[in-house]
Amino acid sequence: MMRILGIDPGSQITGYGVIDSDGRHSQYIDCGCIRIKADTLADKLGIIFAEVSALIERHNPGEFAIEQVFVSKNAASALKLGQARGAAICAAVNQQCIVSEYSPRSIKQAIVGRGGADKSQVQHMVQCLLNLGNEHLQADAADALAVALCHAHSGTATNQLVQALQNGRARR
Repeated sequence: MMRILGIDPGSQITGYGVIDSDGRHSQYIDCGCIRIKADTLADKLGIIFAEVSALIERHNPGEFAIEQVFVSKNAASALKLGQARGAAICAAVNQQCIVSEYSPRSIKQAIVGRGGADKSQVQHMVQCLLNLGNEHLQADAADALAVALCHAHSGTATNQLVQALQNGRARR
C-alpha cells in the first residue's frame, strides 16, 4: 500500500485528501480544506506552503498528486491558481515526496469515466470508491480525494510491473 496526498489547489481554499492504495483498492485516511485568510498573495502562498508541509509531516505520504492549472478566461485567476500550486509543490519537493500532476479532464475520466463529468458526479464516485456512504464531503476535499484516486489508478499497471519484476515473474 502506498499513501497518497492529493491536492486541489486554490488561493482561497485548498482541498486535500489522503488515501492508502495498492492501485486496485483504496482506503480513505483523511480529507479537508485549508482556508486561506490573508491580505497579500505572498502571505497566502506562505500559508499554503506551511499547511501542506504540516499535512506531509502528519501523514507521511510516499506520493503527492496535484491538479494541473486549468486555463480559464480570467488570466489573473489562472496565475493565482498557478502560484498556489507552486507553493504546494514546493512543500512536497522540500519533503522529498514524488510529485505527479493531472489535468482536470484526466481526473474526471479516471473517477467517473467521462472527462466532462460535473462536480456532483465526481463527488458521488469518490464517496462510492472510498466506501464513505452518504457522508457529506466539501467540494474541494472531494476534488482532492479524486486527484489522489486518479493517481492511484494511473499507477496500477506500473506498480504491478514493478512487483512482477521484483518477484522475478516478468517475462522478457
